[in-house]
Amino acid sequence: MTETDIHTIHKKFFNIVKLTVELEKTPRHFGTDELLTSTEIRLIEAIGDNGETDSVTELANLLGVTKGAVSQNLKKTEKRGLTTKDEDPENLSRSIVGLTSKGKTAYYAHKHWHETMDGGFKYYFTEMNQAQLDFLHEVLSKIETFLKSAMQ
Repeated sequence: MTETDIHTIHKKFFNIVKLTVELEKTPRHFGTDELLTSTEIRLIEAIGDNGETDSVTELANLLGVTKGAVSQNLKKTEKRGLTTKDEDPENLSRSIVGLTSKGKTAYYAHKHWHETMDGGFKYYFTEMNQAQLDFLHEVLSKIETFLKSAMQ
């Protein structure tokens, strides 16, 4: 491998990171008139994926964020008519979180977006042999380890 090869791979990696950051920052319409941030649609996805019976604590654990972050985003999505938060009749110190019909529309539109935006990756991966998949997994694990150590 030459220095040019290393430079090209390094540049490609950072372009991918940059594009990922931009994609994360860009709000989108998911079947409603609301522009939703990636944080908001992930919250909606977590609620939809888990039967709409999650508490704030369960959602925080699922999303890997604080209860305060979930509560703050729930207030935003509630105000916009996407989610509901009601007292659990069996445990008054707990809230049950759900999706409104508008929230369900966003949830299903987001699922559809994932199914169609993969650009053929699913097919590409199914065509790979085990050695290629193992190599890809190893590379991605190394990148993940590198990024985690860079954050410390």
